[in-house]
Amino acid sequence: MDNPQEKVFKILNALNIEYQIINHPAVFTVEDMVKLNITQYGDVCKNLFLSDANGERHFLVVLDKDKKADIKSIQKQLGCTRLSFVSEERLFKYLHLQKGEVTPLGIINDPDAFVEVVLDNDLAGKNKLGFHPNDNTATVWISFDALKKVIEQNGNMIHFVTI
Repeated sequence: MDNPQEKVFKILNALNIEYQIINHPAVFTVEDMVKLNITQYGDVCKNLFLSDANGERHFLVVLDKDKKADIKSIQKQLGCTRLSFVSEERLFKYLHLQKGEVTPLGIINDPDAFVEVVLDNDLAGKNKLGFHPNDNTATVWISFDALKKVIEQNGNMIHFVTI
């Protein structure tokens, strides 16, 4: 089995996506990334893994690091029941990620495209978005269009919301 980063780079390369990688000590929050000055290279994103009240739908919400997610507003825009954060067990079950590693690139570990990806409209057109490559000891920089391409190639549903 490839290590988590290699799996990401294999897919990025297969899709002819340009990317840059920065290796760094493990980070668990946006604040950790700011302390290491990683945010100087581009737009770092916050990623939230949520499910509806019945646990039937799972959402990976991606927004700029400086925004605060209004969960009720997101829920209303998605037209679903009450949203809440998902357990670490479910995070691993669906995306094979640990707490602190949540990234939209985790959908490559979701072969059934079960997880719905929710992108903040303000990310559209950005050239340098930073995400963990399924491992929080690195940040990979790709464009918004490249991120969309990876998600679409995996078959996950994409929703655009205003956060």
